[in-house]
Amino acid sequence: MPKTAADVLKMAADVQMVDLRFTDLPGVWQHFSIPARALSEELFEDGIGFDGSSIRGFKEIHESDMMLLLDPDSAFIDPIYEVPTLVLVCNVYDPVTREPYIRDPRYIAARAEAYLQQTGIAQVSYWGPEAEFFLFSDVRYGGGANSAFYYLDSAEGWWNSGSELGPNLGRQIPPKRGYFPCPPADTLQDVRSKIVLALEGVGVPIEVHHHEVATAGQCEIDMRFGALTRMGDSIQKYKYMVKNVARQNGLTATFMPKPLFEDNGSGMHVHQSLWSNGKNLFYDEGGYGQISDLARYYIGGLLKHAPALLALAAPTTNSYRRLVPGFEAPVNLAYSQRNRSAVVRIPVYSKSPKAKRIEFRAPDPSCNPYLCFAALLMAGLDGIQNRIDPGEPMDKDLYSLPPEQARLIKQVPGSLEAVLEALEADHEFLLRGDVFTEDLLDTYIAYKREVEVNPIRMRPHPHEFTLYYDV
Repeated sequence: MPKTAADVLKMAADVQMVDLRFTDLPGVWQHFSIPARALSEELFEDGIGFDGSSIRGFKEIHESDMMLLLDPDSAFIDPIYEVPTLVLVCNVYDPVTREPYIRDPRYIAARAEAYLQQTGIAQVSYWGPEAEFFLFSDVRYGGGANSAFYYLDSAEGWWNSGSELGPNLGRQIPPKRGYFPCPPADTLQDVRSKIVLALEGVGVPIEVHHHEVATAGQCEIDMRFGALTRMGDSIQKYKYMVKNVARQNGLTATFMPKPLFEDNGSGMHVHQSLWSNGKNLFYDEGGYGQISDLARYYIGGLLKHAPALLALAAPTTNSYRRLVPGFEAPVNLAYSQRNRSAVVRIPVYSKSPKAKRIEFRAPDPSCNPYLCFAALLMAGLDGIQNRIDPGEPMDKDLYSLPPEQARLIKQVPGSLEAVLEALEADHEFLLRGDVFTEDLLDTYIAYKREVEVNPIRMRPHPHEFTLYYDV
């Protein structure tokens, strides 16, 4: 049963602080805290104000007053803080109109769920993201008018195989050899287990954790699937716990898609399915990969709108250091069962109707999960509503095709600027049901260009000195 305000007040009896959290437009949790004595049933009804002009993508200085309404069902006790603290995830409201704020990412996710029901296609969508990350032992970066650098280190890093570490115990992981080795090569088992226990303790059920492919501490922890908005909440908890438990253990965590050169980047493959009356609408025993025609049309929507979707699902300049043709990350706009070189995969681990789903493999964990999941749902629904045929599946290694065949398969765009242009040109499907708005998309695109695209475009890259200093 969902928690009520009265339930939360009982939970708060043994804490000293209450932490109020919400998500900014780029997707990062923000927070402020109040003494536990200030929590009351009236606060759940009246809300609490904050300065929206200081939050990325929100209000201007002349209209800065904003309000948070507390979601009682989101309450959990934070295991990270030393001072006993209860956390509440909040929805952002306009204090004048008392209406939900149209740039609140969590509201957009809720609107997408409401629109799904309005269409009559399904009652609920389920989401299972697989967010990868790195755990490093040291990180340094900086730059100015005449310099730029970054430095990462890990005891597992292959570059340390010859280092004098006093002593060097060996067993560093070679590039692309990090998938599933047992300790002592996998040095992070206990840290990942601590993260899992922290997540389970705050209501995020976990299915599996393991070392990932790359050297130097790449990891994955998979959450059990859930409904769209709640899974957005779970991703925010996930990133928070990973970063903080890592810090408690003398490590630093990053969800940056491509921190290392010449090894795998971190993706966030997103599993998804539609259900009604307890029935999985994506399952058909006789269909290709045991998927239904409805699932095929959903795939058609994802493939058609993939360039625009990536502006929300792979939304950083660094994302396109990972999404490079010929390497591990999926860039081919095709679908297949089992085939990880296609952007849409149909897992075939289980023949159970309940397990049937499709996996969109291009997103990465730098995204705002609420916006990402909402956009993927809207693209899939567009595919169903317009019966968009995804074509024939591609059951072959798309990276090793002869050039004349490879040229026939479309690929994802190769830069953040390109996917932002795609989003500008193709976003009508996102506006249906008032899920996304022109205001939010314009603000998002402008922010990305001003804060990310242009600063990267205007700076010399260190490798350019190797290439061009002697021209």
